[in-house]
Amino acid sequence: MDGANIPTSVNEPLDLVKLSLSERVFVKLRGDRTLQGVLHAYDAHMNLVLSEVEETVSIVDVSEDGEARGVRTAKRNMDMLFVRGDAVIMIAPPSN
Repeated sequence: MDGANIPTSVNEPLDLVKLSLSERVFVKLRGDRTLQGVLHAYDAHMNLVLSEVEETVSIVDVSEDGEARGVRTAKRNMDMLFVRGDAVIMIAPPSN
């Protein structure tokens, strides 16, 4: 992609995503999942291609009587990942 197509201001929501190309982003997904990785591509459906991805899944432990015992997290790393857009809730720069 050449620099002529990259907006310098944000006029539409997808302009902010375009400014994040080749940058590290934080993605919140359905199902208590989050991703952090480098954004390589996206489309109007919010399908994403990320590299150097760390996925974090929050798991609520529940007792047999339905009481929540606590929340634990599981993490995994992937070199490259395609994310289906209907699972995406939010995209943001990662917090430090």
